[in-house]
Amino acid sequence: MNKVYAGESGALHIKVFKEIERAILEGDFPPGYNLTEQKLSTELGVSRTPIREALRQLELEGLVTSVPNKGVVVVGISEKDIDDIYTIRMAIEGIAARWAAVNITDEELSKLQDIVELQEFYIGKNDTLQIRHLDSQFHQTIYSASRSRPLRQILSQFHNYIQKPREISVKYSGRAAASVDEHRKIYEAIAAHDSAKAEAEAAEHIRLAKDNLLKAIKE
Repeated sequence: MNKVYAGESGALHIKVFKEIERAILEGDFPPGYNLTEQKLSTELGVSRTPIREALRQLELEGLVTSVPNKGVVVVGISEKDIDDIYTIRMAIEGIAARWAAVNITDEELSKLQDIVELQEFYIGKNDTLQIRHLDSQFHQTIYSASRSRPLRQILSQFHNYIQKPREISVKYSGRAAASVDEHRKIYEAIAAHDSAKAEAEAAEHIRLAKDNLLKAIKE
């Protein structure tokens, strides 16, 4: 884990929360792992107070649970959680794209185009790290363009929770190239302000991503 330092960019317990959350979501702390305040305090270089506050927040998020006589144990994200998240995303990512097609600004549209073109460039370089990074930017731009704060918050959290599965998926069986093709279709529908087509393309994109991921996990 990385050391956490206090500073201008946010409260210490929030930084601690994000670092422990990252470690859980990336698999550094697997399901069943016992998180002790003392060990985390030593590893992160902070007192036990922000650790305690961060663990409470993680429990509210459902990523850890308190077990009698054992302490705080990692729950993590299960296969069923991933399946559920993608199923829910199929519905609400479609809504986000529908609303983005109506509300998107010229600046946001230009940003989406740039992201798709960069992804197409990196496909030629077989650079899945850059493609995945740009994938996050693509979806976050659509969430923002939807002009719905609740929708943006829900989808941003979902996207954060499935970082590791997305990494697995994008490396599997030509998924990266297919995903970029799907992004272009979504972009073109939004650029045409065709809300029905944007919704359909976004929902299909998530369905295909889910199918690909479940195959990758099984193998």
